[in-house]
Amino acid sequence: MKLRSVNVIFYSSVEFYGKVLKKTTDLKTDACVASSGPVPAHIRHALNMVHPEVIAKYYGCGLVVPECMEACQVLDLGSGSGRDCYMLSKLVGEKGNVTGIDMTEKLLEVARTYTDYHTQAFGYKAPNIRFVQGYLEALNEAGIEGSAYDICISNGAVNLCPDKKPVLQEAYRVLKEGGELYFSDVYSSGRLTEEIRNSNVLWGECLSGALWWEDLMQLAEEVGFSPPRFVSGAAIKVFNKEMQDILGDFKFLSATYRLFKVPRGAGKPREVVYQGGITGMEESFSLDSQYTFKVNEVVEVDGDVAEILTRSRFSDKFTMLPPGGPSQTCGASPKAGTVNPFELIHHRSDVPGSTTGGCCGTQPTGCCN
Repeated sequence: MKLRSVNVIFYSSVEFYGKVLKKTTDLKTDACVASSGPVPAHIRHALNMVHPEVIAKYYGCGLVVPECMEACQVLDLGSGSGRDCYMLSKLVGEKGNVTGIDMTEKLLEVARTYTDYHTQAFGYKAPNIRFVQGYLEALNEAGIEGSAYDICISNGAVNLCPDKKPVLQEAYRVLKEGGELYFSDVYSSGRLTEEIRNSNVLWGECLSGALWWEDLMQLAEEVGFSPPRFVSGAAIKVFNKEMQDILGDFKFLSATYRLFKVPRGAGKPREVVYQGGITGMEESFSLDSQYTFKVNEVVEVDGDVAEILTRSRFSDKFTMLPPGGPSQTCGASPKAGTVNPFELIHHRSDVPGSTTGGCCGTQPTGCCN
């Protein structure tokens, strides 16, 4: 790998996650701790098969499991100890493949130690997983090829990168057409001050690097992704008084967004019907906080969602009704547009959970080809 110039804060993150943190309880906020929402049975089964030491070194901010994953090629950005990678290794099956990339060698050592353990536990003939050392802003330097992955996930790692745009650009580059960036991370209610951004401890606690949620919308547009779809989120609590004083009136939340590599603004509103077929989502499928599709029910979607459902791995799970016919929808359609996650979390208690189904069941064909 080429030598790269990174700032002091960046090295501090490596030091913090590689040497300072020994276990999750060393953290001073709940930003890097998974929420306790309900977990579907097939995901819980896969998670329970992950080795205890791998789980003990987990510092993500949610359980990042997109739906419809069987036979997919998956890249985990900031894979850490490998907890999510091994869980996904089980969910994608032997026909799928998972690559984890992380900057912290000590966490990669933990992950690599248990490759054979999980291969045997899952009953695979050969590993379907690998781990590489590298930086999320320069995946090409780590040998990550372009247009090679169906899904990129990330779990609390993007905020540790001082410059977020190259991370999104690299994710866009390595995704196939119709591919998805599905990630959980920390967001702020406004653009953070220099004092907060330069705090070493707050960086390690996932707060100094938090992106203002409105900046995510702008960066996604600049890179070429479809408008980010807000899936779920939860407010972050800060327990340390010194940190509270530094942070002032800023609020933080951990949120899951999904961004798709599909033409932006090219679609037109359509009526669609969910046909089922996604494990764990047999009766209904929630794409995000705005759209939930029940089996055999006609739903009108905006142009961006129409493009996603037409061009992504979900395409064979939906029927697109011919345009121009009489409307068959029942009731008002969800409104398109940007969702303020702080307002949504404050006013609603029924936001879908970030853990949803995946195609790891006995489907005749995989979600990804």
